[in-house]
Amino acid sequence: MFGWKTFLPGLVLVLALGVYAPAGTETALAARAPLGSPRPSYYILPGEAVFPEGIAAQQSAGVFYVSSTTDGTIFRGYFKDQVTSVFLPGGEDGRTTATGLAVDEKNDRLFIAGGASGKLFVYDIASKTLLAAFDNGATTTFVNDVTVTRDGDAFATDSFRPVIYRVFVGVNGQFQFEEWLDLTGTPIEYQPGFNLNGIVASNDGKYLVVVQSNTGELFRITIATGEITKIDLGGETVTAGDGLLLKGRTLYVVRNQFEEIVEVRLTGDLSSGTIVSRTSDPSFAFPTTIAQLSGRLLVVNSQLNKQGQTPDLPFTVSSIKYP
Repeated sequence: MFGWKTFLPGLVLVLALGVYAPAGTETALAARAPLGSPRPSYYILPGEAVFPEGIAAQQSAGVFYVSSTTDGTIFRGYFKDQVTSVFLPGGEDGRTTATGLAVDEKNDRLFIAGGASGKLFVYDIASKTLLAAFDNGATTTFVNDVTVTRDGDAFATDSFRPVIYRVFVGVNGQFQFEEWLDLTGTPIEYQPGFNLNGIVASNDGKYLVVVQSNTGELFRITIATGEITKIDLGGETVTAGDGLLLKGRTLYVVRNQFEEIVEVRLTGDLSSGTIVSRTSDPSFAFPTTIAQLSGRLLVVNSQLNKQGQTPDLPFTVSSIKYP
């Protein structure tokens, strides 16, 4: 959670763009990089108080989206361009903060978790139109992360309330919101602090995988029945587990305060797994979550541990090779 590692020596202020950038990279800060340009090793999020949290990639378009916890701004980046731009302005549609993101590629939709606001948003990506917004009405809540199944249903975690939400299209063709699964009395036991955090859906649409940050436990949830199974890691845990990425049977867990990505090799039914690698990088700064795009891992450097202090600018998303 602590310990920003300096990786951008010689920062210069690029007045024309209003962002900070490493010395010698002025040409990389053009609105779009020339065709054939190499991919950046990190991406820049303009602004002095972004404190980003979530990320989601739209593979078909070669773009990714990043959320700001400060005001709900959603940035969009192109995989060859170093500087991202504002896709959805902060505060728009009552979106005052944003955490987890998920892209529904099939239907060209972006789902946004609203953190302590208790809200969930659904946008049409092409038109940037708000399709639906929901509020759980709770006073103590943190709608943390969201994932989309291959059927287009979205599931979201709440780190303070023992419930998993679902957003889906009802028989009337309108989006519906429900408290899909009550976790009370299940193997997922809520405790003080941040509980359920990252959530991902399996490619076959059968399972959800979630991480409980304060205990370091992983769980498999069968979507058809709501059955919860603790994933056996052979006695190991992933405390401070935040964002998740599931690629086949390989699960990547971002551990924010430890500034590392843990690679877990899961069994076919996702009921157990083995930690096979731990990856850190000098660019990591309280990393919160992860996405894959064009053969690289994109890692959000949130610096959330520096809220109320002076963050290291610019805010970035690291681009690293797979472990």
